[in-house]
Amino acid sequence: MNLRTAPGPSALPALALPALALPVLSLSALVAALVWTIRYDGNFTDPAGLSWRYAACWALFAVALLALRRVPAALVVPLVLAGAVAVTATGLVAAPRTSTDSYRYAWDGRVQSAGHSPYDHAPQDPALGRLRDPWLFPTGAAACTGPDRARIPSAGDAPHCTRINRPAVHTIYPPVAEAYFLAVDRLSPEGARHKPLQIGGGLLSLGVSGALLLILRRRGTDPRRAAYWAWCPAVPIEAVNNAHVDVLGVLLAVAGLGLVAAPSLARRAGGGLVLGAAVATKLMPAIVLPGALSGVRRVRDAVAVLLPAAAFTALAYLPYVLLSHGSVFGYLGGYVEEEGYEDPSAGSRYALLRLVLPGDWAVPVLLAVMAGVCGYVLWRGDPRRPWSGALLVTGWAFVLLTPGYSWYALLLVALVALDGRWEWLGVAVAGPAVYVTGQAFGSRGAVSAVAYGAAALLVLVVTAVRWQRQRGPGLGTESA
Repeated sequence: MNLRTAPGPSALPALALPALALPVLSLSALVAALVWTIRYDGNFTDPAGLSWRYAACWALFAVALLALRRVPAALVVPLVLAGAVAVTATGLVAAPRTSTDSYRYAWDGRVQSAGHSPYDHAPQDPALGRLRDPWLFPTGAAACTGPDRARIPSAGDAPHCTRINRPAVHTIYPPVAEAYFLAVDRLSPEGARHKPLQIGGGLLSLGVSGALLLILRRRGTDPRRAAYWAWCPAVPIEAVNNAHVDVLGVLLAVAGLGLVAAPSLARRAGGGLVLGAAVATKLMPAIVLPGALSGVRRVRDAVAVLLPAAAFTALAYLPYVLLSHGSVFGYLGGYVEEEGYEDPSAGSRYALLRLVLPGDWAVPVLLAVMAGVCGYVLWRGDPRRPWSGALLVTGWAFVLLTPGYSWYALLLVALVALDGRWEWLGVAVAGPAVYVTGQAFGSRGAVSAVAYGAAALLVLVVTAVRWQRQRGPGLGTESA
């Protein structure tokens, strides 16, 4: 048979079965490992053991991706989608394991359903005491024992606590996220607890997989790239089990970049509008805006993206501004200070910069480097591939900021799936290494430096090898 001729329908099953065996086996092992990991409640009691389980999941993820390369093209999309459903479903097998953020989401949704602005009252405010239930606000010594319970003021002798972290401060989440929390609360049956938010995260995760496949197909790109997101362990752990609203921002950012890549000015404006919705979900997607302007030379092309993005963000806040008595930015300023972004000597932030620079230099150097990266993307970026520039800006921002929360990397994983540069997944691995493994070593700063340092080295080495291979044929032709 001519190898250049595609096999007919009758030949495809015979060729497909051997090629599918290893991918299906490795994918099944990944699903089993994810269930084994997510059901294990060891974040506080056994972070070292949980770290090994994470490592097993990421290793099996790599094996599954390698096996996918041998699958016939006609079967890639069905297999990626089937794997996406199976991997996503693993996040539903337990209550949130490594984050309590979704409890704040549930509370914000409940507060809005009762007709109050989520920006006006902290969870422990007695004014909303009638909205409390034993699930979010347990009572008693036994119920209030544990590192994931926060004590709140009470009038009686029995201790009162809540599952919500930082109960003394107002919410931090932007308006699109708050609208999502309200929608989930309205659609949830009585007593559903955490499950509706997990199901919502699962549906949004599958939506990202579908958007990736659609964009890749329209551009004639290998759909195998979508598996970087669809099968990634970070997705069921952070987007589904922990139900982080970041996944909604990721979906909007991916859709926005897909629209911005079109040559039509109208579609670029639509992309800017969707990117504005992404920013109004979690703020972090604003980091893809330089990528959305990759290679833009005309002012009107830049305005077509930035003006709708800014307008949507402002208009999304407007209803809450009119409804709220306090600031709609909530605890944002306090969070930035608490997380050490203003003080380079605090926590595990700027871990790599602090290895080679005085602490006071970290922020100026970070700003200078990121300005250079953004300038490069704006001047040399490909407007047909805005996600490439977005990945470059996002990836280096992560390497230099060294964030300690693993769910932040969900955006990076989606950009990897669009662009195909798998080496950036090392940065996504660094997040859980700092967040979980850092507890085992008792020093998140040291783990941050090692994990993000190794990730940066991987990116530099693979980029150098790829660049050398691209130059190789040209050099060979010239020498011949």
